[in-house]
Order: sequence, then structure tokens, then C-alpha cells
Amino acid sequence: MKVAVFNTKRYEKRSLEAAAVDKGIEFSFFEPRLDATTAALAMGHEAVLIFVNDVASREVLEKLAAGGAKFLATRSAGFNQIDRDAAREFGIALAYVPAYSPNAVAEFTIGLILTLGRHIHEGHNRVRRADFNLEGLCGFELRDKTVGVCGTGRIGTNVIQLLSGFGCNVLAYDEEPNEEVMLMASYVDTREELFRFSDIITLHVPLMPSTFHLIDAPALALMKDGVFIINTSRGALLDTPAVVDAVKSRKVGFLAIDVYEEEASLFFEDRSSDILSDDVFARLLTFPNVIVTGHQAFLTDRALRNIAETTVQSLTEFDAGLPCSHLVPSR
Repeated sequence: MKVAVFNTKRYEKRSLEAAAVDKGIEFSFFEPRLDATTAALAMGHEAVLIFVNDVASREVLEKLAAGGAKFLATRSAGFNQIDRDAAREFGIALAYVPAYSPNAVAEFTIGLILTLGRHIHEGHNRVRRADFNLEGLCGFELRDKTVGVCGTGRIGTNVIQLLSGFGCNVLAYDEEPNEEVMLMASYVDTREELFRFSDIITLHVPLMPSTFHLIDAPALALMKDGVFIINTSRGALLDTPAVVDAVKSRKVGFLAIDVYEEEASLFFEDRSSDILSDDVFARLLTFPNVIVTGHQAFLTDRALRNIAETTVQSLTEFDAGLPCSHLVPSR
């Protein structure tokens, strides 16, 4: 089975090759991300593997189908980059990785809270300059803080488990509450209630029409002054210009993001020699109370292994004509 892999990084290549030993899979690894200009690279491949910032639009899927592709899998839990209706129309089956390592993202979320809330990054930078002054490094303790967790799927549930160990008062919101979370947190009826009463808000929901710009100017207006917002889910959950304004006005006291709405043109590449043309992103980097990381929350050895093994399982099931265990939901 010939498989085209777009947006390939060295760490992923090793994991995929190890998972595919003796599986009859022939990978073609491509560095460019998938879009309308690169889709022709998949010509003659039965399956295509993509990642979060690849583009699987109607135009792209039509080109993949014309080139012989019958199967497309994203190496991620999110699949908002795929036009599912078009895939169905062109006869392309879709798969994803529903749970590669929820704990990887959960631990990273806690790491961002601790790093920014205790000024660990700034303290580290000072010591490297032989500056041992502690002025301006006074942080806060998590104990007794009210933390709002928006989304209680696998990752959100793991975040709540970790927060419980810090003695936090945890509020949760999800359209489908689960019993495990009820033992550790208090569910609220609306997002607005979560926003209004939380000192810290962390987002763990998928990107869909109902969650696009989940945090915008009206939502920010409901929040406590000095609220701490963390986003390790999808960039477009935040209306970034509105959040920037809220940071400038000190409505948002702390902001930690591992994702960004326009990250496709920035993340996963070395751009240290480039001049950033994204003024909103550049403004984010100027704030001392903002941490931005480049979509690395998922990146652990266990997660990479699980992503590769789940993806290869989907490929082998499809190749053998078996029902796929990890099909993307139709709607």
C-alpha cells in the first residue's frame, strides 16, 4: 500500500516507520503541507496522511481522488481541516487519532499555568544573565483558585485530575457531562457562568462552528479582572485581536497559548530569520504576561508512538477491507 505523508517531520518519520514494520506499507514522505498546490505529490498513492495545518478542502480532496487516493487520515485528534462532505462525495474514507495521549496535553497545560503564574521563564532568563534580583517575580499559588475547565473530554478530564491535586476549586462545562468529572469538579449550566466565576480558564473543546471564537469581546467582558486564560486546543477558539485588547487593558492578567488562529503560516518551521508579517502575533510576543509556544503540547515520546500505531492500524484495516476502528464521525 502506497501512502503519501504530508507535513513530515523527522520525529514523526521514525515513529511511523517503526509502527509499519512488516505491514506492507510504502511511505512517501513530503515536507510541504497539503494544499491545492501540493496535492499532485500524492498522485498514485492509495492513502494520504496529514496533520493539523494541512488543507483538505473540497478542491484538494477532488485532486487527491483524481490521483487515486481512497483513504485520508489525520495524525491528530482534531479534524476541522477536512471537508467531510466533500470526502464522502469523492469516495475518500477518513480516519483520525481520537486519543493519542490526553495526559501529554493535560500536563503541558498545567506546565503553562505554573510557568507563567510563578514567572519561572522570566526567573530562568534572569539567572542566565547573572541577574538574581527577585523584584517582579512574585507569583500566585494554585491552591484555592477557581479554575474553569471548558470541555471535559479525555484531555479536560485529565486536566481536572491534575488540578485536584493542587487543591483548586474546579468548575467544569460540557454539553455532555460525565460522572467521573462530577466526583472532582462542579459542573455549571452555561459557559457564561464558567467565564464569570473562574480565576483561571482553560479550553479543551474541538473547533467547530459553535466554538469558533468561543472567547470574544462579549465573553471577555463577563470575566473577572486579571483572568488567566490558557488555550492548548485550537487557535480559533480565541478571537485573538479581542484578547490582545483585553491584555492591553489588563482585563486578561495572564495568557498562555500553544495554538494560534493563523498558525498555519508560522508554526512547525524555523522562521528565526524571517520578519513576522502577522502584526497580531507579533504584538502577543511583546507582553511579559503572555507565553506562546508553537503547538508542542502533544509532543511526547508516548504520544508520537500512539499516533503512529493508531494511524498504521487504520491504514492496515483499510488495506485489508476491514471496518476502520477510528473513522472520522460523518457529522
